[in-house]
Amino acid sequence: MTAALAHAPTAQADPHPLLDVSGLAKWYGPHLGCRDVAFTLYPGEVMGVVGESGSGKTTLLGCLSGGLEPSAGRVTYHSERWGAVDIHALPEGRRRLLMRTEWGFVRQNPRDGLRMGVSAGANIGERPMAVGDRHYGRIRAQALDWLKQVEIDQTRLDDRPAQFSGGMQQRLQIARVLVNGPRLVFMDEPTGGLDVSVQARLLDLLRDLVARLGLAAVIVTHDLAVARLLAHRLMVMKDGRVVEEGLTDQVLDDPHHPYTQLLVSSVLQA
Repeated sequence: MTAALAHAPTAQADPHPLLDVSGLAKWYGPHLGCRDVAFTLYPGEVMGVVGESGSGKTTLLGCLSGGLEPSAGRVTYHSERWGAVDIHALPEGRRRLLMRTEWGFVRQNPRDGLRMGVSAGANIGERPMAVGDRHYGRIRAQALDWLKQVEIDQTRLDDRPAQFSGGMQQRLQIARVLVNGPRLVFMDEPTGGLDVSVQARLLDLLRDLVARLGLAAVIVTHDLAVARLLAHRLMVMKDGRVVEEGLTDQVLDDPHHPYTQLLVSSVLQA
C-alpha cells in the first residue's frame, strides 16, 4: 500500500466547517453510550474513531448520522441546500433527502446497505431515481461508470448482489452510496469481516475515492491500520468518552493516554 491519507495535508480550502458537534451524549437508561463529544469536521477531511467493542464509537456514529436521538448536545451540519441545520431538529422528510443527496452511509455488512433482490445496476440507479432522475439511459450509464470506479466488471450490471463475493458486495454498496455525489460519508467498520487480502484492496479503493472526490468522512473502526491509512485525524474512545484526539500519525506514533498506548502496543505485539 502507498502512504496514508494522514500524511497528506487536510483539505480545508473551504474555511467553513461541514459538521459541528458539541456536548454530544447518549444514555440508554442508566448506561452510558457516549458523553461530552465535541469536534469540527471540514470539507475533505476524514475523522477516524477507534476503540474496542463497547467503547461508544458505534453509538456516536448513530448520533452523528441521525440514526439515534442524542440525550444531549447538538450536531450541526452546513448543508448546501439549507445552510446550517441541527440534524436532530430536521423534519424526517428532510433528513431522508439529506441521506440521499449530501450524505452517505457505508455499513459494515453490505447486505444491510443493499437491496439483495434487485440487480447491481438497480442498486446504484435507485439513488438517482429517488431524487427525480427518470432518464433510463443516463441512469444506466451512471451505474456502468460506478461499477468501473469501484472495480467491478461492467458485465455484472444485471447480476444480483447475492451472486457477488463479500468484498464485491462492499464495493457495490460504496458505488450505491457515492453515485449522487455526497459531501459527507459515514462508514461503520467498512472492512470488517473481510479477508486480509480483500481488505487491502478495498482500503486502497476507499483511499483513492475519498481523496479524488474530496469527500469528508467519519470512519468507525477497531483496526488502527485502517485508521492510519484513511484518517487525517483520530479520536480514541473508551467507556463512552473521547480519551485522546489529534492528527492520526501523532496519536498513533506518540500516544499520550494509557489506553491509547495499550491499543498501539497490542497492535505492535500482534
